[in-house]
Amino acid sequence: MTRPDGEGLTDEQRYDQGMAVRRAVLSDAHVDRADAATTELTADWQDFITRVAWGDVWSRPGLDRRARSVAVITALIAHGHHEELEMHLRAAVRNGLTVDEIREVILQSAIYCGVPAANSAFRIAAAVFGEETP
Repeated sequence: MTRPDGEGLTDEQRYDQGMAVRRAVLSDAHVDRADAATTELTADWQDFITRVAWGDVWSRPGLDRRARSVAVITALIAHGHHEELEMHLRAAVRNGLTVDEIREVILQSAIYCGVPAANSAFRIAAAVFGEETP
């Protein structure tokens, strides 16, 4: 039996589970681009993030994908990981968050992550969601 938390799975099963979640959250197109860009240098990294990030952590039953997206967006804002933020804003919508809810997450992050970080996040969100920025 495949467990949603990855416990008792082989590395291959964790990879397969992770790949399914990764594709559902990030999109087939994104994952296909990442796979196509994989080199000898990055192959172990791609395997690792698929098994661990997606097969273990994102597959755990304790939070739904909406909640995981809120946590990820906030962490990315806090650490200034703009490229990843752009990707995970799109993923958040696939995970069921509305643009209005994402706006609230970014506003909330301003208090705990800082106004400049939230300002950058709003700029990125406006670009992702096709809105004009002043």
